[in-house]
Amino acid sequence: MTATLDRSLPPTPVERARRGVPGLAVALAVAAVATVAGRFVPLVGGPVLGIVLGALAGNLVPALRANVLAPGYATAARPVLQLSIVVLGTGLSLREVAQVGGSSLPVMLGTLSVALGGAWLLGRLLGVHRDTRTLIGVGTGICGASAIAATSAVLKPKQADVAYAVGTIFVFNIAAVLLFPPLGHLLGMSPHAFGLWAGTAINDTSSVVAAAYAYGGDAGPYALVVKLTRTLTLIPIVLVLAVLNARRQAGRGGPALRGLPWRKLVPPFLLGFLAAATLDSFGIIPVAWHAPLSWLGTFLITTALAGIGLSLRLKDLRAAGARPLLLGGALWTAVAASSIGLQYLTGTL
Repeated sequence: MTATLDRSLPPTPVERARRGVPGLAVALAVAAVATVAGRFVPLVGGPVLGIVLGALAGNLVPALRANVLAPGYATAARPVLQLSIVVLGTGLSLREVAQVGGSSLPVMLGTLSVALGGAWLLGRLLGVHRDTRTLIGVGTGICGASAIAATSAVLKPKQADVAYAVGTIFVFNIAAVLLFPPLGHLLGMSPHAFGLWAGTAINDTSSVVAAAYAYGGDAGPYALVVKLTRTLTLIPIVLVLAVLNARRQAGRGGPALRGLPWRKLVPPFLLGFLAAATLDSFGIIPVAWHAPLSWLGTFLITTALAGIGLSLRLKDLRAAGARPLLLGGALWTAVAASSIGLQYLTGTL
């Protein structure tokens, strides 16, 4: 009788951690391979390779689908993912964000509205699943894989939704790196204007840097600051999504919105992200730590995406078809065009 009672008790934190070790070790190993490979293919990068290699390994190697590994994959996909967002906050200086100036804010906020509004409208018209279109919208409008990771921590979507969103963002990041510089020269854009265009219309940081520095002049530094400012919009967007998600759960018989603890409405990792950015803004984080912390944050995201990939099944991706990719392409085109249009209207082009 005692043994039966013991088995019915929930596992302790130590027991949960012990169960997660094998799967987490596999995710870390895949992330290590992806990080090394990403150095040879910088346009792709470690995080995207993490989810790709994880999906391939999880579907081609039967031993990696063992139930004993599942808790570790889940640990990588959530706690490790949340930790990565906090660490990446150390590279965001609020002082630099303030220096961007009011002239660029209308372009950034306008393109964000186009991405999020377009994801809601076009996603519904195309019949794309709610979580998938939300992830593609925030990935296109804010900062690619990092935004998808932060949003996933709140929405808790299916692994296939995350994989589709990351894959979609990746495809159009590569297209932007190849097409934006020649298009910018064709349009006669100044380095400053191109930096604003790249910073608002290209998603992943590495892709923004690649395109803007290839353009020349001061396009690179300015694009990077614009990109960092876009990253800051994660805070209000994730907060809104957390509240909406809580309301949906309350409508399904979950706890009422007023009865939810604050950590359900204001995710602790988001507070950690803001705290890390504040510490960096006041110079508390030494400059010498920036590069190692940036590497650590990227590696943690790679580990999280590797865990998601390892638990993903290709049949789940096939069920969604090509509609998410079509949505991503439409949003990418709309954001790129609206960035140029808003620059023209505000006199920055």
